[in-house]
Amino acid sequence: MTILHRLGRTAMRLAALSAFVVAGQAFAQSNAIESVTSGLQGATTYLRVQLKTPLSKAPASFSVNTPPRVALDFVDTGNEAGKSSIDLAQGDVRNVALVQSGNRTRLVLNLKRPLTYTTSIEGKDLVVALSPVAMQGDASGSSTYSFARGDAAASHALRDLDFRRGKDGEGRVVVELSDPGVGVDIRQQGQSIVVDFLKARLPENLRKRLDVGDFGTPVKAVRATQQGDNARLIIEPQGQWEHNAYQSDTQFVIEVKPVREDPNRLATRQGYRGDRLSLNFQNVDVRALLQVIADFTNLNIVTSDSVAGSLTLRLKDVPWDQALDIILQSKALDMRKNGNVILVAPSEELATKEKLELEARQQIAEIEPVRTEIFQLNYAKAENLVKLLTNEKQPVLSKRGSAVPDVRTNKVFVQDTAARLEEVRKIIGQIDITVRQVLIEARIVEADDKFSRNLGAKLGFNDLSSTVYRTVGVTDPVTGTATALNVPVYGAGSKVLGNYATVSGNLTGVTDLSSQNGSGLTGINAQGLGRLTATNNTNFVNLPASAISGFSPASFAVSLFGSSLTRFLNLELSALEADQRGKVVSSPRVLTADQSKATIEQGTELPFLSATSSGASAIQFRKASLRLEVTPQITPEGNVIMEVSVNRDAVGILTPAGYAIDTRQVRTQVLVENGGTVVIGGIYEQFERDTVNKVPLLGDIPVVGYAFKNTTRRNDRTELLVFLTPRVVTDSSLAR
Repeated sequence: MTILHRLGRTAMRLAALSAFVVAGQAFAQSNAIESVTSGLQGATTYLRVQLKTPLSKAPASFSVNTPPRVALDFVDTGNEAGKSSIDLAQGDVRNVALVQSGNRTRLVLNLKRPLTYTTSIEGKDLVVALSPVAMQGDASGSSTYSFARGDAAASHALRDLDFRRGKDGEGRVVVELSDPGVGVDIRQQGQSIVVDFLKARLPENLRKRLDVGDFGTPVKAVRATQQGDNARLIIEPQGQWEHNAYQSDTQFVIEVKPVREDPNRLATRQGYRGDRLSLNFQNVDVRALLQVIADFTNLNIVTSDSVAGSLTLRLKDVPWDQALDIILQSKALDMRKNGNVILVAPSEELATKEKLELEARQQIAEIEPVRTEIFQLNYAKAENLVKLLTNEKQPVLSKRGSAVPDVRTNKVFVQDTAARLEEVRKIIGQIDITVRQVLIEARIVEADDKFSRNLGAKLGFNDLSSTVYRTVGVTDPVTGTATALNVPVYGAGSKVLGNYATVSGNLTGVTDLSSQNGSGLTGINAQGLGRLTATNNTNFVNLPASAISGFSPASFAVSLFGSSLTRFLNLELSALEADQRGKVVSSPRVLTADQSKATIEQGTELPFLSATSSGASAIQFRKASLRLEVTPQITPEGNVIMEVSVNRDAVGILTPAGYAIDTRQVRTQVLVENGGTVVIGGIYEQFERDTVNKVPLLGDIPVVGYAFKNTTRRNDRTELLVFLTPRVVTDSSLAR
């Protein structure tokens, strides 16, 4: 048994040594990190990094707020400290991780809380001073950086955003910062990578979505938005991928690499990202396996007394976290991770322990003393916040908590436990922010082009040689004076009379007139006693051009006489052409807050009579106005979604019931980029009509037929276009 026991221990050690995988070949380094030590002086933690040769300048660095970390990048520097993780016993630094990739070594400080930090060079050592209070750089050339919490007044910004493809197919999102002290928070959210640049401003021209799917990298798109005081990048990868980030001076790079699986390796899911190892054991104790994984990962594993049993397994080239998961599942074990410490115990034992802890917390919360805190709101309304905190479906306050608004001072008095008050403070920090505003400009263009052309002719003939006159007597009933008149009774131009005729004017009657081819008397002189004549209309074709818009057509007449002027032929041509062009441009503008409805209106109210239920008449009014109603919503990319309604009404024709109203309306929802212009609607009308009135057969004769017909041509075109331009108003624009 002793020999077998020794052989088993020897096999375990050999397997543990064979589990480590060499990531790459060694590089020739000009410098190296030999040791990292820490010290505490007051509230400041000093970290001393000893190097092989002195540095020419401080290394590039960046900080992450959640979880609090500081990363220092040493170029052309290796790791000769003998370990990749160093635990520090004192100060606000939990541990230091040394990660070497090629000729670059990154020093990651895992902090207990957000701190400001200062770097300075002392001989061969780099000294990093971490303090909870923002520190100023001294005259010795040291550099001071701070988290967003420590330096809230700092003015940071993103200057440029670019995307590049690496030589191995990786996608690189390159961000140019205004200064190297911008705080960065990187996290994976679902299938996306979210990068927040704390207290940093994103210019308007960078608030966009980059479609980079054609680059052939795992990155499909990159979105840049402004989230309150932070600038946010959302990277959307696809397929199997892994990412890392590093910063060099003011250039911050997020690298997304494709993960290419070897078909001979064990298939893994995307959740396993640990370094790969191989394990080959037969009937080995579970505790010994956990110790092998602890040595490989440099993690602290605490095993419960209830963990027991042995296991036989053969795993080749699998991630260590997957191997640990397989070991735990095979023995009904579970783990809880806190920092770099992993607690392993049976699942039921952990569940029972957590249940007891939750019950204890609940009991403590029921007897925990409450306190009152006053929150001053700047932009949100106090009564709206109280409704949010006391929502029955998802209450923020505990059963003993309460919230009371003061409308006059816009303050909220909240009474609850300290933990719930901290949650209220976080909620207020998210919702009590300035609301961005949008300027919406609409252009309504009405254009018309009208064309009309009328042509007509009159053709007449008269022969006076066949006219016979007859003398008739007409008596004035007022004066009694008798007058003899010569009236044509037959021949050219005469009209048939009856046995008598009534004449308008002072003369009331005409007697002694026969009906032989006579013509009706149609007029007298102004005094009513002049010579009466018959109407002499010689036109047998009367098709003149009609008027257009109240204007009479122009005419041209020609008469031909013959036989001593007793016969004549007259021709009269008339024509009129009208060409009208017009344009009406209306440009209403309105400024409103994000997701707030705005309305602007201008026009006329027209009165009309309407019947009431009692039968009486009442005067009511109808609007004929220009009206713009819009509700904008600013998207994270900086675009604007608008629900818009545009009315362009005008006073129409007069009807017996009152004036009609010509309405033009468009109602739609549209997405427009900031400052862009879109046509949200248009109406195009064209009216064409050709009318011909003619004498049959004669009107169809070429050229000559124009004397026997009139023509009317009409071609009207009208067009209505509605343009919309939204602009997100920044604080600088309001200041101007």
